[in-house]
Amino acid sequence: MTAEQIQAIDSINVTMNAGGMNTINIVLAFVMFGVALGIRPRMFVEVFAKPKSVILGMCCQLVLLPLFTFLLALAFGTSISWTMALGMILVASCPGGNISNFMSSLSKANVELSVSLTAVSTALAIVMTPFNFWLYGNLYLRFAEIHGEVPTLVIPLWDVFKTIVILLALPLTLGVLTSHFLPKVAEKLKKPFQWFSIIFFVAMVVLSFAGNIDAFLKCIKYIFFVVLIHNFLALCIGFGTGSLFKVPHKDRRTLTIETGIQNSGLGLVLLLGTTLFANFPPHGGLLVITAWWGVWHIVSGLTVSTIFNRYDARKEKKALKAQ
Repeated sequence: MTAEQIQAIDSINVTMNAGGMNTINIVLAFVMFGVALGIRPRMFVEVFAKPKSVILGMCCQLVLLPLFTFLLALAFGTSISWTMALGMILVASCPGGNISNFMSSLSKANVELSVSLTAVSTALAIVMTPFNFWLYGNLYLRFAEIHGEVPTLVIPLWDVFKTIVILLALPLTLGVLTSHFLPKVAEKLKKPFQWFSIIFFVAMVVLSFAGNIDAFLKCIKYIFFVVLIHNFLALCIGFGTGSLFKVPHKDRRTLTIETGIQNSGLGLVLLLGTTLFANFPPHGGLLVITAWWGVWHIVSGLTVSTIFNRYDARKEKKALKAQ
């Protein structure tokens, strides 16, 4: 990328008023409540009775994805700006996306495992999201040998803690309680909340870029391929790890989807709705990578679900012919 192209991307500066951000935060809390509607205490007992797939899933999301994202960012070299690299690391540091449970259901994967992984990674995000972003963000700046007045990225853990507890922990607890004490109500609400989540994240991206559409269209050809390769890497990490350790096919599909779908909506909220980046230099690269992930992982999730379903259809067809 040329210096002019990098400047054009980093100059994208989306600002939202307090009312707009409060609305986003409230809606995101409802989204997380919808995720929790599929969680019942007994699911944890069933899944953790054989914890191999859970451990592998956590390893994929919390260790392998941030690590390989850091290496991929270095491999891109000057093809991306340093703020785009930090955007990749931010996405990789977020917990599993809430629509992964919906995608797992479409893929005929292990939905209970998917819900458990989403819940566990979401709970651990209070610590792991700021830690991984801080660790690999600073490692990238060091190994990329970026010169000039580039500040060391330091995330105030207390700000992250407050944001994640309000947006994640509280609605998650309310959702689990609803699922446990009002199972019929939870079952009726689950699908509407899942579809609402997809619509919300797409609308959030569109609204965020409404005032910067020209600049975004100029940089989309760079962002598109970066996110495409990054997301493909994430999917491969999940599928490859599951295959290497020979977990059941349904669990393998879940690991693929859980690793490939990240809660980029949380990343956007951290970028737009907190004071974490208030004194940070122009960070349009962070913003566009995180935002485009929110769109692309929906496309890739639906694509992977279709591939898995076609595989099942071919397998059933061969079985019928064999008879």
